[in-house]
Amino acid sequence: MKRALISVSDKRGIVEFAKELVELGWQIISTGGTYKELEKSGIGAIEIENVTGFPEILDGRVKTLNPNIHGGILYKRDNEDHVKTLKDMNISSIDMVVNNLYPFEETMAKGTEHGEIIENIDIGGPSMIRAAAKNYKHVTVIIDPEDYPKVLSELKEMEDTREDTRLYLARKVFNYTAYYDALISKYFNELEQIQFPNYLTLGYKLSSNLRYGENPHQKAAFYVSSNPCEGSIAIGKKHHGRELSFNNINDGNAAIDMVKEFDLPTVVAVKHANPCGIGSGKTILQAYLKAYECDKESIYGGIIAANREVDEDVAKEMAKIFLEVIIAPSFTEGALDILTKKKNLRLIEVGTLKRENKDIEVKNISSGILIQEKDVLNLLDDMEVATDRKPTAEEMEDLIFAWKAVKHLKSNGVVIAKEGGTLGIGGGEVNRFWAVQNAIERAKDNIKGSVIASDGFFPFKDSIEILGKSGVKAIIQPGGSIRDGEAIEEANRHNIAMVFTGIRHFKH
Repeated sequence: MKRALISVSDKRGIVEFAKELVELGWQIISTGGTYKELEKSGIGAIEIENVTGFPEILDGRVKTLNPNIHGGILYKRDNEDHVKTLKDMNISSIDMVVNNLYPFEETMAKGTEHGEIIENIDIGGPSMIRAAAKNYKHVTVIIDPEDYPKVLSELKEMEDTREDTRLYLARKVFNYTAYYDALISKYFNELEQIQFPNYLTLGYKLSSNLRYGENPHQKAAFYVSSNPCEGSIAIGKKHHGRELSFNNINDGNAAIDMVKEFDLPTVVAVKHANPCGIGSGKTILQAYLKAYECDKESIYGGIIAANREVDEDVAKEMAKIFLEVIIAPSFTEGALDILTKKKNLRLIEVGTLKRENKDIEVKNISSGILIQEKDVLNLLDDMEVATDRKPTAEEMEDLIFAWKAVKHLKSNGVVIAKEGGTLGIGGGEVNRFWAVQNAIERAKDNIKGSVIASDGFFPFKDSIEILGKSGVKAIIQPGGSIRDGEAIEEANRHNIAMVFTGIRHFKH
């Protein structure tokens, strides 16, 4: 008689599955709550201690860690010495293990106290399923209730599972235990406040397979963190439209990161992960119109993120052009009525937009990854005015707005802004002067009386000179160049107020 060891925390479908096994002539071994559930349903099962010859001890911490369990799982059925050893030691075969681990992830997500989290670190479960997966040539291991029908179908057809099925199930086990251990490792690193441990494993779950990546010839998938932050596209609610593409998700994430910077009602328009317009105002409609006016062409087919609820007034304006995605904390019913008439428009509700200071960024390189803290730093208390003229209150407000915006441009990046809206954006240049030229050209005649933010210092005075001639009245930049003196002198010559922040915002 074949035997299955069943011990599950996720009891979906387990009673029905066990009944089918019994009808097929299998004997069931079980533990704890699973044993009680099976008994309650009239399914006869052998308690684990009757197999181990040893009672559960230490409040259930030790129950399956026993040679009678692991020997029965791990022996090679086609190895005469293994078979003889089990016979000599009176150990019976265990041909199937059905187990999913203590709910460590769910317990941690509840914000439970440390002691309970520790008790939800499974020890026996991982040992059993890893043993069964290692011996997949002879043992079936199931961790996912979704696999019950497949296994039962094969058992009914040929009294055993196919080897390729057992390999598939074993692969799922090692993916699962690696993820499980990654969560535990992350928890202990956070307890010890270790940002960069000697050994790093990142735990993510598959959210969806995507049609393709950045380009149609690239395969892609979307994975989500075990504890996604509030205001994230990873857990956003889609109200309308097709599934998000790779580029939609990437651009949407960039737009959310940008719009989180601002306290006033703000709208960010993004194209290819770069902002093509940012606006702040008293209302979300004012903010959208400012973002739209910055670049009426590039916004077409772009991604919009708002940091306030999208209402009917702004929805009417947004509906006038083609947009790929609109992301917001929420949408009014009136706004949804208007926007859902646009067939290909995706509407994503992300809830509270909260900046997460603990986020890390990961960049892939050949044979490795780079990890860094997210750039959440903005203005420091000790920023200084370097020029003879100080910025006016209005100019200072625009400088802060532009500084928040420029942080999200690809370097070298500059932003020209006025009255809470971007006028000209120049980013991704290898030469800062070229970025300045592009921003000036895009700002056109609106540039008079505007301000500019630069993500890095100006290495030469040429940029200051051209800005002064164009009518820019204030500059915010990190400072720190060996030619700062020349830049200050040129700014004074044009009566430009210039603020040094002492920090830079390179983004590569």
